[in-house]
Amino acid sequence: MNYYFVWVRSSRYHGSEPLTYACAKRLPTGTIVEIELQKTLVLGVVSGPTSKPRFQIKPVARVLELPVVPSHLLKLAGWLMSYYPAPLGLMTQQLLPAGFSDKSLALPPPVKLPEPDLSGLPPLTAEQQAALGDMTERDSYVLHGTTGSGKTRLYIELAADAVAGGKSAIIMTPEISLTSQLADSFRQVFGDRVIVMHSKQAPAERQKAWLDSLRSTEPVIVIGPRSALFSPVQKLGLIVLDEAHENTYKQEQAPQYQTGRVAAYLAGITRSTLVLGSATPSVSDYYLAQQKNKPIIKLTKLAQEQAYDDTEVVVVDRKDHSLFERSPYVSLPLVKAIEDALSRGEQTLLYLNRRGTARLVMCQSCGWQASCPNCDVPLTYHGDHHQLRCHSCSYHADTPSVCPTCGHPDVIFKTAGTKAIVDDVQRLFPQARIARFDTDNAQAERFEQHFEAVRSGSVDILVGTQLLAKGLDLPRLSTLGVLLADTSLYLPDFSAQERTFQLIAQVLGRIGRGHVAGHAIIQTYHPDHAVLVDALAGNYQRFYERELAERQQFLFPPFCYLLKLTARRATIKSASAAANKLKDEIQATGYHVRVEGPAPSFYERFQNKYQWQLVVKASSRTELLKIIANLPANWSYDLDPMDLL
Repeated sequence: MNYYFVWVRSSRYHGSEPLTYACAKRLPTGTIVEIELQKTLVLGVVSGPTSKPRFQIKPVARVLELPVVPSHLLKLAGWLMSYYPAPLGLMTQQLLPAGFSDKSLALPPPVKLPEPDLSGLPPLTAEQQAALGDMTERDSYVLHGTTGSGKTRLYIELAADAVAGGKSAIIMTPEISLTSQLADSFRQVFGDRVIVMHSKQAPAERQKAWLDSLRSTEPVIVIGPRSALFSPVQKLGLIVLDEAHENTYKQEQAPQYQTGRVAAYLAGITRSTLVLGSATPSVSDYYLAQQKNKPIIKLTKLAQEQAYDDTEVVVVDRKDHSLFERSPYVSLPLVKAIEDALSRGEQTLLYLNRRGTARLVMCQSCGWQASCPNCDVPLTYHGDHHQLRCHSCSYHADTPSVCPTCGHPDVIFKTAGTKAIVDDVQRLFPQARIARFDTDNAQAERFEQHFEAVRSGSVDILVGTQLLAKGLDLPRLSTLGVLLADTSLYLPDFSAQERTFQLIAQVLGRIGRGHVAGHAIIQTYHPDHAVLVDALAGNYQRFYERELAERQQFLFPPFCYLLKLTARRATIKSASAAANKLKDEIQATGYHVRVEGPAPSFYERFQNKYQWQLVVKASSRTELLKIIANLPANWSYDLDPMDLL
């Protein structure tokens, strides 16, 4: 009899160590097995042999006749458990899909795959050729390419080089809804080598995709969201994060990993090329690349030749009420631009940053907004107490009845959503065909239907949120209206300015891509705000330098590691007391950390519980791991959070 450590795939297993099982067969590391856990059969992965234990153990129920899980994935999972602590049962779920059926296991192995064919692609521009010439080493690269500069074209060339060398590639997108568009581009070159894998697939479809990548003895191209990083390809040579700045690359459930960091580790142990592609790279990624002397590859020119001048940009001051006589949301210049686009048979995108639907406090007359005097972040309105609170340092103040700057009583507390915008636009343009794109209709199939309608020209006006700002190519789109460009600036978070810059720059990139002339109308209460000025000018460097200086001044990433701790209790008093108690305990340990708060969470009340949080900053990540290891059971944590909301 042989004895083995097994990583158990089950959310019901909360331990951090593998379990021991017996098997008469000799099982290599990485063997996929079926084992009994709490009287239920679950999947597991053999992590190695062990000696016979002194206690009675259960036998392996079944050995699946499959190739072993690649060793680099086991090494990755082991590292992940130490870097982003989580139960082993949840960690193993990243490696294996749900239980296989006998039918899926009986699938024939993949057939001989076609060789890549790049003949149907447009020739590389001189700038693209130069970029490829700078990416010859197996290294990590920040690919800073303006929208429309042909980043996908470079990904395809890099993937072709990997395949030629007998290596597979993993190409990731920030949203499931974007996988089809990207997969179509790759299928033109790689055919059946392309494997799409994401959580919205039917179980049988996802299992087949996973098995195809595991069984293939030839290089494949796996395309999907962050979970695609754990695809069981046998030989990995290229990892790409497209739109690498997006917050959706952070896993919100345990293990709460940040895809970019996990990808960097995986690239290191497999000697793969790592590409972080974005028109608006994250401040942290850009800074770390500079600090480590990693190459930053720039694409500044449109890949497609166009006969148009630069996109015409008109900035509308929301404080000028005379410009909003026909609509509270759509200014007269924007109404005129939409009318012109409709007359030309072209499409219009009306963009609303819905991250700002949370309550805010600002003056409609002069544009004043309530900000913390200590942290230089916007204050949040808490209706229960009619107070303004800082979610970083706990500063609070009474809500003013009139604007403290101009004395005007026109102080507002919330913004409109996409549904209200659609209703109003339909009133203004009753003959127009209008479609709404947001998280309410972003399921993969439904999104594909809507997107196909847009591409075919059967939609005149698109109303949407961030979803439309993420890498979509809309060939008939000529006119852009950003309804409230500065909404995300009001969020009480260190990343608010970065997110605003990224969203405005990205949505501007949907027009002026060489198909039709671009016209943009930007509505804002702060037309002179530095972030908006830089975003509209496409001046990333100026924004980056200013944002970096502020992060350093107030000690935020990349100048520290962050840990967000949250208590959920039945009352405000108990939540506040728990937060204060834990703060005292952390400070008493002597850890080299800075604890800020406690303060109510951004969503203070959730599922009938009150949430209070602490923010811990440290120069060493090890100090934060110590806190997590000794955290009371009724606390939740987020290590390396993308924001503090």
